[in-house]
Order: sequence, then C-alpha cells, then structure tokens
Amino acid sequence: MVIQLMIKTPSRLHFTLIDLNGSRGRLDGGVGLTLKEPALIIKLRKIDQAIKVTFNEDKGLDSNLKKEYSHKIKTSATNILQYFNLDPGFEFLVQKTFPPHSGLGSGTQISLATAKLLMEFHHLNLESKAMGQLVGRGGTSGIGVAAFMQGGFIVDGGHKIEDKPEFLPSSASQAPPPPIISRHDFPDHWKIILAIPEIQEKVSGKKEVNIFQKYCHLPLREVETVSHLILMKMIPAILEHDLDNLGKSINEIQNIGFKKVEMNLQNELITKIIETMKDAGAAGAGMSSFGPTTYAITDTNSKNIIKAIQETVGDTPCYLLTTQAQNRGAQLI
Repeated sequence: MVIQLMIKTPSRLHFTLIDLNGSRGRLDGGVGLTLKEPALIIKLRKIDQAIKVTFNEDKGLDSNLKKEYSHKIKTSATNILQYFNLDPGFEFLVQKTFPPHSGLGSGTQISLATAKLLMEFHHLNLESKAMGQLVGRGGTSGIGVAAFMQGGFIVDGGHKIEDKPEFLPSSASQAPPPPIISRHDFPDHWKIILAIPEIQEKVSGKKEVNIFQKYCHLPLREVETVSHLILMKMIPAILEHDLDNLGKSINEIQNIGFKKVEMNLQNELITKIIETMKDAGAAGAGMSSFGPTTYAITDTNSKNIIKAIQETVGDTPCYLLTTQAQNRGAQLI
C-alpha cells in the first residue's frame, strides 16, 4: 500500500521589521499578514530509500526555483529525520509553487511543510517554536512561522539581546522564532492585490546580511514611531475594520525605519508601482519584505488598480494576482 500525505500552506506579506535599534533590550519584531494565494502544495510519498524531490510541473518551472525548493526540502527533511533518529525513504512531490526570494516567505513555508509532513507520517509533534528552530526559520521575523501555524494578521515581539546579539536576517540567524504578541483575524472582504515585477536586483544571502550590518543600528526615534503606528493605528484599524486608517499606517511605514532602508535599495520600478496603486485608489500600498512583491489593499476597485499597474510596468513582465487574507494556517489536505 502506498502511504501519502499532502499539505497546503499559505504565503505571507511582511509589512515591516519593528526594532533594529536594540537599545530597549530586544531586536527585530515584525508585522505581517497571511495570504490565501499564492499557495504551496507538497505531497509526501513513502519510498524505499533516500530523500527525493520531484515537481508536478517540471518542464515549466525555472531551474533556480527547482534548485531552491529541492535544497530547502532536503535540508529540512534531513534535520527532522536526524533529530528524531528516523530512517529516510521519502519522496516530496511539489505540486504548486510560488517564487523564492520574492518577499512572500516561500523558504519558511517549504521548510515547515516538509517538517510537518514527516512528523504527521510518524505521528510526532513539536510546538511551533521548536519546529521553526529545528528547520532554521524564524531567526529574525516570526511572521512566517506564525502564518504557517495559525494565519491571520500577526505581530511578533522580536528577540532578546541575549538570544540574538547581532543584527542578522533569518537566513543567517540561529535564534529561535520570537513570541507572537498580537494575532487577529483580518477582514476577508478586503482585497489584496499583488504585483511582482521581474527585476534582477533581488536581495538575499550575503547581500542581505551586508545590508543589516551596514544600516543597523537605526535611530531610536524612528523605531519608536514605527511602534506607535503599529500599536495606535494599524492594529485598531484592523479590529474596527477601518480600511482608510489601515491604509494610512501602511503608507507611512514605507518611509520610516528599516522599511525605508529596504525601499531605498530597490529598483525605481517598485516605487512607481506602489505610487500607481495608491493613485488608482488603493487605501494602502507597500513592498513586502525586501521585495520585489508589492501589494495594495482595497475593498472595491481592484480592476482599476490592476489596469494602472499594467500601464506602469509596460513591457516589464509582472505577475499580478488578486487574493485575500487567510485566517488559518497550513492544512493537511
């Protein structure tokens, strides 16, 4: 009998990191939102030996994407099998993907999906912090791990200086996932428009590490302003279903703190797309993580916004998607 399991994970937007100053004794902190689409679907099948990764759409997928997915799946699977002293012998069939290094959190979802499938197969369990640390995720932001586990709108509280003494991205940090200090359902009637232009200047790996080292510590006053916006504008707007003030908080955050650093390092097309979204009627628009994913939040005029984006990008390939928030985590299907 062939034994197989399948999991579907969400993606996520990362609005901003909160504290890259650290003078209050904590680093990082993050704010983000779980998305229904794009989604990742991976099937686990028991085989005789080894760890094998295959792709349902093998011919149409970019070779770098397949390489990235294969590496993360094999690394995560190896970590889980070694931790629990289990034998290999599994095939991971990737049935649905979304692009790595795009600002949607694919690395965390791939790694956690792999871990969850193996633990489900063996009837094992780990709490989210331990699982995230075991597969090397959540070392800077806890948004991706929380999106996988519970979905919704998420704020994490960052890391104690004792646990993480340096400013580093998640890819270079060994710190455990941070505590979640706020989690709320996000209005599912609000539309989220994603625009991902095909640009070459992506930020990841050593380049990302260098950016953290160059620009941190950030001024304390900017960190305090970001915190104030999140606590007294963004969170209340979500709880009161106040789209206008949510949009204003998102727009303000693009120009302050670490998000301002991220924005200033981008191709000018990113800024043009964000301004186009707002001019076309979006309540708020911004860039997720280091991009190139940009997003707009609206409740009515998504077609007008998409048309305006298409006119702005011209001949530059740009993936467009209208989606919504997901108020639950990954699911076995």
